[in-house]
Amino acid sequence: MSSVFLTCAVLGNFTTRAQNANLPITPAEIARDCLDAARAGAAIVHIHVRDPVTQLPSMEVALYREVVDRIRDKNDQLVINLTTGNGGRYDPSRDNPAVAGPRTNLRLPEDRVRHILELRPDIATLDLNTMLFGEEVVINTLWSIRRMAELIQGAGVRPEIELFDSGDISILNTLVAEGALEKPPLCSIVMGVKHGFVATPETLFYARSLLPANALWTGFATGAMAFRMLAQSVLAGGNVRIGLEDAVWLSRGVKAPSNAAMVEKARRILDELGVDLMDAQQVRAQLG
Repeated sequence: MSSVFLTCAVLGNFTTRAQNANLPITPAEIARDCLDAARAGAAIVHIHVRDPVTQLPSMEVALYREVVDRIRDKNDQLVINLTTGNGGRYDPSRDNPAVAGPRTNLRLPEDRVRHILELRPDIATLDLNTMLFGEEVVINTLWSIRRMAELIQGAGVRPEIELFDSGDISILNTLVAEGALEKPPLCSIVMGVKHGFVATPETLFYARSLLPANALWTGFATGAMAFRMLAQSVLAGGNVRIGLEDAVWLSRGVKAPSNAAMVEKARRILDELGVDLMDAQQVRAQLG
């Protein structure tokens, strides 16, 4: 590919300031990092929010609204991608696994996309995975996935399908066959999450081979393989993603000073490969 788009995933659910003190937490910090990443070359920003006091993941619409408003006040072209991943976690109680434990946050589909319906970003992630995450299980049932897809698209928002393992791609193909997705699927092949896709070239080529023929996709990895698999995704014909959600190191022994610094390094890698970065307007045209 002669040109690709870059998504900056600025904080996620799991990265902590103990891992990297430069992680943005407050809405002002998150919006600042998004705008700085855009100036560095990101056309899309993928956003979670945190409770500013506890620093834990949050689903508060007001926090998302403040982030989106702060971005739009400075940049009305940057493509905004909001997560809907929260609300699918089950923590079985140790004395009775049929009873939800304290880390459970299972929510109805309508609750998981409430911020999408109110704020109408450009893109909203749609997770298809049911898998282990640490000591808990993430659960995404077909009825919930179908309902979330219906609500997201009904709001005029493009779903980004998150694929953590081959079974998720089987679900994607089922949704495509049913006509549950209104446009060619926009996908992310997620590698490096324990118990999911392993971050190797073989995995990426295998996952790519299972996608619908018209899929538009990004391949990325978490942890130490983040920058290596960024290069591999481009070589395999995909788009790219980087940010403090996915990794905390800029290079060996050097913590990333910012999301923008990670985007700048990604841009240097792409330059060396002879690949250009699309700007936000080009991405908007491509995604419709």
